[in-house]
Amino acid sequence: MPLSSLPSVRGLVLAAGSGNRMGRPKALIRPRGGGPTLVARAVEVLVRGGCEGVTVVVGAATDEVVAVLGEARQEVDIVRCTDWSEGMGASLRAGLAAMTARTEVEAVLITLVDLPDVGAAVVRRVLDTRISYTRSGGGPPSAIEWTTSGAWRSELSRAAYGGVPGHPTLIGRDHWAGVIEVAKGDRGARDYFRAHEHRLVECGDLATGRDVDTPADLDR
Repeated sequence: MPLSSLPSVRGLVLAAGSGNRMGRPKALIRPRGGGPTLVARAVEVLVRGGCEGVTVVVGAATDEVVAVLGEARQEVDIVRCTDWSEGMGASLRAGLAAMTARTEVEAVLITLVDLPDVGAAVVRRVLDTRISYTRSGGGPPSAIEWTTSGAWRSELSRAAYGGVPGHPTLIGRDHWAGVIEVAKGDRGARDYFRAHEHRLVECGDLATGRDVDTPADLDR
């Protein structure tokens, strides 16, 4: 059962790529042993980690990706990125632009569709950089009450694995315009993070943070 969600933070899954080296869109891939597609899993991870709802950016194989999102057992918003072939930057711009209309959202927790070992525990730890939480009466995890320790709008942080920056990333609303301006090609928000002070949240004890680009990566 997921922990109580944070109404100010929405999950954003970038799932628009065609997966050239994989031979098909990575969003549609299932693990070798079966189970949900990578895009359905990414949605579940964000919700279970504490995000209040999820938006998924799609591009290549849009109809197929939207169809399998029914497996996520969560309602999601779909953003269609028409220039997805440019790279991750286009998907990120499309996702953040769509978020601007949601005045209740103060920050987005962004993940990629091809991170099969990044789970809800990683999401929770990144969010914990701005949260304190208490459990009263020895209740179950679902009874945890989240209380924010400050405004989310100015937050800028990202997961790291063995000191190497990765995903997910937490970007407050105050930074969206700046990220949209610099997000180009496959660099996403990398240049923005390099130019602005941010938190690195070590998660190497929870996951490797490695993406999967080829069928051989799936075997590993």
